[in-house]
Amino acid sequence: MNYLKTDNLLITKEVNEHLESILKRKKFSNGYIFYGPEGIGKKQTAIQFIKEIFNQYSPNLNIEERIKDNNYPDFLLIEPTYIFKGGLINRSESAHSKNKKETIRIEQIRNIKNFLSQKSIESDKKIVLIVDADLLNEAASNCLLKTLEEPTNGIFVLLTSRLNSLLDTIISRCQIIRFKPFSYKQIKFFLKNSSDSFIENTDKELNLEDLIHFANGSPGKIMHNIKIWKELPEEIKDYLDFPLNDTLEIFKISQMISEELEFDQQIFLINFLQKKYWEKTKNKNIIIKLEDLKLNLKNFIQPRLAWEVALLKIAMEDL
Repeated sequence: MNYLKTDNLLITKEVNEHLESILKRKKFSNGYIFYGPEGIGKKQTAIQFIKEIFNQYSPNLNIEERIKDNNYPDFLLIEPTYIFKGGLINRSESAHSKNKKETIRIEQIRNIKNFLSQKSIESDKKIVLIVDADLLNEAASNCLLKTLEEPTNGIFVLLTSRLNSLLDTIISRCQIIRFKPFSYKQIKFFLKNSSDSFIENTDKELNLEDLIHFANGSPGKIMHNIKIWKELPEEIKDYLDFPLNDTLEIFKISQMISEELEFDQQIFLINFLQKKYWEKTKNKNIIIKLEDLKLNLKNFIQPRLAWEVALLKIAMEDL
């Protein structure tokens, strides 16, 4: 019997069979960690898994939709938050959250205790889904550990692409469901069977091999990168034949990038430039300087300044 019905090329057969086996046995662990690269289907699969658990207790055609809307009484979604005007904003509530420092905070984990202490309404089990669990701060991690140690009628599903950022004691109390990166052959198969007709002809500057290279085994990341590329202003694309040597041009493009591109667009642009620079120069120092730029952006250094410094340093390289 196929429990996990997904229209997916985003879930491996191994993961599917493992989760189906858990559902058939109906003996659920207190916690599961879905671990693997971003954009490989962890959240979509978790929602399907959670839906099937609830279906075993109270079949309902609307369960999946209600889970996605975070509107099912026995389901709680925990996601990273950031501070805005003195209040906490969930990642899903803002398209600009990637520009903010996101964290899962102790207040959110304390809410889990309150949620689990209440009687289930439609199911015998209450389920908590924690997105990007690697962003738990120290206090939240310790609070979650205590919650996992206590007897409960709840099931925890943690999603992460960075398993080593979780406490070992949390990992030891959960079953790990590993989502492996797709192989080159699998990625090619995904692209061939994709309904998006623009994949094969994205742009003369960005070809299919570039997309596969940037994806790191993640089909979802390919689709995201195509969207980013198509949204890049043409004026910025015109400057992609780096390196730039003119200081005024460097200041101009740095201002343009910092003002017009979102965080994930800037990270994609850096990855693109690393590949193009390496093909053109084979200069390892340039790659390192671009990696430093990426780190500075992730550490919330002022973007315009970070780009100016990086591009000026690259201009000084002996090319």
